[in-house]
Amino acid sequence: MGRSRAGLTSKLHALVDAEGRPVTLQLTAGQIADCQEAEALIETVGEGDIVLGDKGYDTNAIRAKLAAKKAWANIPPKTNRRGTCLFSKWVYRQRNLVERFFNRIKQFRGIATRYDKDPANFPASVKLVAAKG
Repeated sequence: MGRSRAGLTSKLHALVDAEGRPVTLQLTAGQIADCQEAEALIETVGEGDIVLGDKGYDTNAIRAKLAAKKAWANIPPKTNRRGTCLFSKWVYRQRNLVERFFNRIKQFRGIATRYDKDPANFPASVKLVAAKG
């Protein structure tokens, strides 16, 4: 649990497969940047996989790590990025599977309102809900 002006916050990072099922889930403090947690998430990415992420994951380190694993990073470039990188809007449309996953788990009141404040129990609740869905 992280601290902010609004109080205690946290973020849930997810890596989902092509069917929208979670592969890896990570819970971090709310003030932690998305790109810092991505390094741990992409450990399970295999050769030839396509990784779809939002602009928060657009860093040279993530792109280099995925290139070393022979995976393709289809991440939209940030507006302040210098140089060009490959990006396909058509492939990026499949990112809706990630959003569908988060919408599906938020149908459960305990997940959506974050009743459980314990950082060990909350990811377990999310995994139970994800397994049910």
